[in-house]
Amino acid sequence: MAQAPVRSITVLGSTGSIGRSTLALLEAAPPGRFRVEALVAGKDVAALAAQARAHHARLAVVADPAAGPALAEALAGTGIETAAGPEAVIAAAERPADWTMAAIVGAVGLRSTLAALRRGGTLALANKESLVCAGPLVLEAARASGATLLPVDSEHNAIFQALMSRGEEGYAAVEKIILTASGGPFRDWTLAQMAKATPEQAVRHPVWSMGAKISVDSATMFNKGLEVIEAARLFALPPERIEVLVHPQSAVHGLVQYADGSLIAQLGTPDMRTPIAHCLAWPERMPVSVGRLDLASLGRLDFAAPDPARFPALRLVREALAAEGGAPCVLNAANEVAVALFLARRLGFLDIAAVVEETLATLGDEPVGDLASVLDLDARARRHAEGFAARRAAA
Repeated sequence: MAQAPVRSITVLGSTGSIGRSTLALLEAAPPGRFRVEALVAGKDVAALAAQARAHHARLAVVADPAAGPALAEALAGTGIETAAGPEAVIAAAERPADWTMAAIVGAVGLRSTLAALRRGGTLALANKESLVCAGPLVLEAARASGATLLPVDSEHNAIFQALMSRGEEGYAAVEKIILTASGGPFRDWTLAQMAKATPEQAVRHPVWSMGAKISVDSATMFNKGLEVIEAARLFALPPERIEVLVHPQSAVHGLVQYADGSLIAQLGTPDMRTPIAHCLAWPERMPVSVGRLDLASLGRLDFAAPDPARFPALRLVREALAAEGGAPCVLNAANEVAVALFLARRLGFLDIAAVVEETLATLGDEPVGDLASVLDLDARARRHAEGFAARRAAA
């Protein structure tokens, strides 16, 4: 049997949770199957340098320009090329690679995602904000270059696996798709309890191990709301055919209901290595040493509709989708600002949704076209959200 060709890999956001899981899979793979082209991190020089050494990366890039000298010193004598700054991140995304992981958290990852897509190859998308803020631009970049776009989010990866056909024509047989949500740490809390929630409580996710921002998004359910927008983009389905169900066991990650009544689900343990490995080996599969789902031990699978009073994020997301244009970009920007303020203890937990709603009401009807207009609207939405949050906190 012929040996598979070596696949070159670039990881954008290598020191984050998704990036670390990706590199752990590369480390466990048979020798010679993968080669690391470039690793990109925000400012954690020590972690990035250690990764670059361990995986013999050809290039290591830190987004923080001030951290460039420290990275160069840490990798001196290794033969690993180093660079720093936002433009160096884009240049790394443009370097030839067979497979790229886009895992830079937030809208800041948009430019590098687009750069990688324009180059072509396969892009595993963990940066949902790219599709939320600039879905048409992202999809057009993939079409123009012939790039393959694979979803890494566990829910979208589950839908991707459960779909029995590809292309917009094939979706005619799909009645709806269902994204599951754990419900986060405040699933059973009252509004009064949620109003007093602390950052420590919000990031203490009952099932998944994630970064602080994504954990807070899970607690507010904005994470699931952003995934509704992402699903509408990825699978070319109208919002009314995308449902969200709270599923506290997090065993069923996504379901597709077909016109004949069949319901196809993807199940697995809540471990991001599974969807990452699916994308890494696609269209094949690779062995992964994650825990196997034991249905007998699990015993039950519970599902419930999310409570719109305690979790207004889903309503706001559907309003943004209905408005189209720049509304999803505004929603995402305001949410990023509000979450950062909450984590800094400058905003209450329930105020996150209030900041998003007010910003969306003010700027949500603005159109966007090219990347420049998306970035401009993102910046204005952030300034507005910060100003409104400051006024609300002072009141």
